[in-house]
Amino acid sequence: MTLPVHEIFASIQGESSFAGLPCAFLRLSGCNLACSWCDTTYAAERATSYSVDAAVAALVAYGLPLAELTGGEPLLAPELPIVAARLIEAGLTVLVETNGSLDISVLPERAIAVMDVKCPGSGMESHNDYANLDRLRPRDEVKCVLTDRTDYLFALDVARRVWDRNAVSFSPVPGRLDPAELAGWMLADRVRARLNLQLHKLIWPPEMRGV
Repeated sequence: MTLPVHEIFASIQGESSFAGLPCAFLRLSGCNLACSWCDTTYAAERATSYSVDAAVAALVAYGLPLAELTGGEPLLAPELPIVAARLIEAGLTVLVETNGSLDISVLPERAIAVMDVKCPGSGMESHNDYANLDRLRPRDEVKCVLTDRTDYLFALDVARRVWDRNAVSFSPVPGRLDPAELAGWMLADRVRARLNLQLHKLIWPPEMRGV
């Protein structure tokens, strides 16, 4: 069993309710979508084969209590749930950042899915697996990336379906939606969601990799 690994690194978690925490990251190569605003297209450039054992050992070696499995789209790798389970057995809290097009029920019960729901501006709205909204466990989270008012209204409808039981984040695309404008909409509508500004891009240059 091998994984197509693009990079393994430690950084500050930039998104979700875990933003700000030191975190070990496993970024897998390959994705089944092509979002208009994708900021990790470079993950398709190369991949190194890692065994499950090697990937788990590399993440545990950072000595951090939090790990994220991301991509690309990590659920394209059949071995991904095994990696998540092994990390949980090692005592780590495990986040799996997924694009929402694949069944999240394959994840171990104690893994935390941070699941995108693609808005119209992504160009990938038709790929949403809306059954995943019913598969969310209590600790799972939903993220919507927004480019404009249309995306916001779409995301608001999605958020209202889940915010009584799951954390929700709205993330404005830099250069396409002003965070202050989004904040105003959220306040006006009494939105029960987090405004997410991708903390790692505020700490380091947005184009920097491995952070």
